[in-house]
Amino acid sequence: MHIVWTILIGFIIGALARALKPGNDPLGFFMTALIGIGGAFLAKFVGIALGWYGRYDRAGLLASIGGAVVLLVLYETVMRKRAVKAED
Repeated sequence: MHIVWTILIGFIIGALARALKPGNDPLGFFMTALIGIGGAFLAKFVGIALGWYGRYDRAGLLASIGGAVVLLVLYETVMRKRAVKAED
């Protein structure tokens, strides 16, 4: 059941990040959930590196959304470069 909650919370974080980031992000449920979960992991990794979080602390909601926005920008950049390569 823990995995189901992780996916649902990841989806909520990913959906909030998509709502905050300008532009159209045509992602489905699973990619949105993966972006949200990845954003939480990124926020925790950066927080531990900067001394904001301890090893067993959870990343906060705002930090997780910020991490997800960063991942959305990276995803968009990679997909744009792929589209340009495909056109050539």
